Amino acid sequence: MPKHRVFAMKFAAVYPMYVAKAERKNRTREEVDQIICWLTGYDQAGLRRQIEQENDIETFFAQAPALHPKSSLIKGVVCGVRVEDIEDPLMRKIRCLDKLIDELAQGKTMERILRQ
Repeated sequence: MPKHRVFAMKFAAVYPMYVAKAERKNRTREEVDQIICWLTGYDQAGLRRQIEQENDIETFFAQAPALHPKSSLIKGVVCGVRVEDIEDPLMRKIRCLDKLIDELAQGKTMERILRQ
């Protein structure tokens, strides 16, 4: 089965879209970075390195230090699909990140977004 085309997209191309979505709703780049780092285990320098290296999304998640243990608590609908029903592990990680950014744009508190 061929890979989904989103896997080959550059994370550096998707990242500004996440930031723009957040900023349109009066949230900040720092909050977007905090969410990404929380989910993937990257520190700020590691996140910047991934963006500068222009790695694709598949590589971005493959090189992630560790997916947060509470990421299994991320539930809901993204693009009409329930996150918890996605079988492909990589697609699920991508949609989890999408869901967290959606929650940020919806005005949820960082404590709720980060499942604290």
